[in-house]
Amino acid sequence: MLNKLFMSKKRFDCYAKNTAAARKSDVRSFQHNTSLAFKLPVLIGLVLFISCFSAMAQKSRQQLEKEKRENMERLQELQGILKQTTEQKRSSLGQLKAIKQQINAQNRKIDLINDDLKLMDSELTELQQAKVALDKDLDKLRDEYARMIYNASKRNNSLSELSFLFSAPTFNQFLVRYKYLKQYTDEREKQVTQMKKVQSLMIAKSNSISNKKKDQENALKTRIAESKNLEQLKGEKDKVVQELSGREAEIKGEVAEVRKANKQLENALTRIIQREIEERRERARAAAREKAARERAEREAAAKAAAERAKEKDNNEEITKAEPPAAKPEPKKEELNNEGMNEEEVTLAASFAANRGRLPWPVPGFISDGFGTKEVIKNVYQENQGVDIQTTANAAVRAVYDGIVMDVSNEPTVMKNFIFVQHGDFYTVYAKLKSVNVRVGQRIKAREPIGVVATNGDGVSEVNFQIWKENKNTASKLNPEVWLRPR
Repeated sequence: MLNKLFMSKKRFDCYAKNTAAARKSDVRSFQHNTSLAFKLPVLIGLVLFISCFSAMAQKSRQQLEKEKRENMERLQELQGILKQTTEQKRSSLGQLKAIKQQINAQNRKIDLINDDLKLMDSELTELQQAKVALDKDLDKLRDEYARMIYNASKRNNSLSELSFLFSAPTFNQFLVRYKYLKQYTDEREKQVTQMKKVQSLMIAKSNSISNKKKDQENALKTRIAESKNLEQLKGEKDKVVQELSGREAEIKGEVAEVRKANKQLENALTRIIQREIEERRERARAAAREKAARERAEREAAAKAAAERAKEKDNNEEITKAEPPAAKPEPKKEELNNEGMNEEEVTLAASFAANRGRLPWPVPGFISDGFGTKEVIKNVYQENQGVDIQTTANAAVRAVYDGIVMDVSNEPTVMKNFIFVQHGDFYTVYAKLKSVNVRVGQRIKAREPIGVVATNGDGVSEVNFQIWKENKNTASKLNPEVWLRPR
């Protein structure tokens, strides 16, 4: 009997010892698991950082791709216009301008390819760094997880869990231990899932690195090909310049004709602006006289009424008078500012000024000759009071803003038909038109067709576009390039 009791106590002590060991083992395993769980937010943060970087890189990539598309469209547009000018047998200033613009666009294309390569280098570096960081963290996770599994495998998992549960002194403690074991199991499953996600992310990054290297190789090949195209364009430009230099006297004659036509157009516009200034001044003077007369009449009426009231009071006579007829309200007088501009004109001028840098182009194309004075060929200079926009034949010319047509005239040599449009105290000029479909005094809207571009003998179709601002006694020309919407 004593022997049986001794054996029962021994088994109980062994059971208690195993139960304590099981608790310690589970606690150690859970600590490893908890340590791993604390590392998971760091890993998740790294993944989020990589995702954030990818989003920023994607944004830069989208902007670059947009610029590349726009530049390609511009190159195609330039090639179409250049084809039209090169159909003529001899070189011309218009052809030279188109080639120069095409060279600029080609240089821009190569610059964008270089930007693309730099962006690829940056993306590749970040991808490689992210992959290395993921490799290190995944190795740490695997080591931690392996130690946790090893510690758990040193005992019979199911017996340890049962011992751990049934050795609880109270039912509440039993529930606490059950929740602990469940959390332990859930965390372990989460860790396995997270490691699989990281492995998938690493595979995706490795594939991205391989694809990025292929993109770099293709971009390098494209840059070499586009550099050859650029050299070819420069050769064409040199050829045209050489031919035009051999016709220097003829080119000087053309430049002189342009200068003369510009002067004629400027004089016509100046006369219109000065006439408008005088008319506004006269309106202002008339408004001032009318205002003074109205104020004088109001004072005289007030004085007469006061005298009548005083007379009635002195006589102390009670006279029944019929009610006087209600006075008709005077029509509202048009308010003018100091320059004689009415409210509508002031509003239109302010609105036009607010759209600086956002005005639509009068025709599609490119600026073939910019504002100011520049050298067209060696020792031959030409001044432009606006900009020349080279476009395709028979392109519709459109108004850049709401306004009133002030004049439609013709200069037969260079400017052909031209239109002056008023926008308050701003004026826009559209010259080198083949035909016009508006009349003087007509109100027009922005983007409304007002004419058709003319094509000269060299096959060049371009519009001369100018912007003028009215001053006190005259007007000043403005650079249209800073007023038009960037392209």
